[in-house]
Formats: sequence, C-alpha cells, structure tokens
Amino acid sequence: MPNDYLPGVIRIFEYYKSLGEKTLDILPEEKINWQYNKESNSMSTIVKHITGNMLSRFTDFLTTDGEKEWRNREDEFREETISKKELMDRWHQAWKLLFGVLNNLKEEDLDKTVYIRNMGQTVTDALNRQVGHYAYHIGQMVYLGKMIMDNEWKSLSIPKGGSADYNAAKFSQPPHQENFSDEFLKRKDIGN
Repeated sequence: MPNDYLPGVIRIFEYYKSLGEKTLDILPEEKINWQYNKESNSMSTIVKHITGNMLSRFTDFLTTDGEKEWRNREDEFREETISKKELMDRWHQAWKLLFGVLNNLKEEDLDKTVYIRNMGQTVTDALNRQVGHYAYHIGQMVYLGKMIMDNEWKSLSIPKGGSADYNAAKFSQPPHQENFSDEFLKRKDIGN
C-alpha cells in the first residue's frame, strides 16, 4: 500500500494557504498594518513571521538546519508599514518555496532526519510541526480579519446559522472521496 502522507500534507498546506489568502484578499490596503493594541500583531507582522519562518525552514530543507543564520526572527515582529503588494510578494515567494520542496520529496525522504535549532526530527515530524505552526498563525490572521472587517466580513467556512442548510445539501449527495481541503479549495462563494 503506497504512503499517501505527502499528497495529504500538501492538501493541508494548500488549505491553510487558501485561508490566509482569502483573508488577505478581503482586507483593504489601509488595514494591513492595523494593530488592536501595541502588544498585538498586525496582519503584516503575522505574515512577515510566517514567511520568514517558511523561508528559513524550507531553504535547503533536507541538508541544513531549519533555523538559518541569516534569519532575523525578532525583525519579523517589528511593526512597520508595508504595502499589500509587498506583503503578497513575500507570501507568494515563501509558499512557492514550500511547495517546491514538498513536490520534490519522495516517500523514502519521510524518515530522514532534519534539524531545527539543532534538534533532530524526521521529515514527517518537521512537516507536521510546520502545519501546526502555520495553522496557528493563519487562524490568528482569520480572527484579526474578522475584527478588522466587522460586519463586512464574509465567512470562510459555514457561516453562523448556516449549518443546517449546509448539512442538508451535503447529505443529499451520494458519499464521495473528495476531502474537506479539496472541497474548500474549489469553493468560489467564500472570501471573494
């Protein structure tokens, strides 16, 4: 039986990338750098951190420590005014690197050891670690987007009060193999 871990983890990364992009698409330029208070991160800060982490972790993924000497993690949390275009350029560059690495991994790579801050772990464990990390921060992005947009927010999933209608539509169809992340990525009615 072939290992389906790699296609599955790629779908999960695609799902969270899509959530982040749909959130960023909704926000107007002037809200990208908005902070709830001085201790909170702006959308631009969260994206700087995710992309800084991603570039560090996935550059030479199998051969060098994931915490690169050139990464300045503290700078990722420095509040600064960034344009939406610059932010999206960073976002796309980092995700392109991640998917390039994932698409070139082989099943036999999954048990290899990689290092993050000099701590060894299997490739599978490192990928799971990154899924969790990005899901955590993309969840922050979605929540922050909801705060910023308030009544103008458009739900990225089943909206409040919409569960019964959604379930009725789903259960009226025959069961199928498509998983949630594939279905989410195909939906055109959300976050646009």
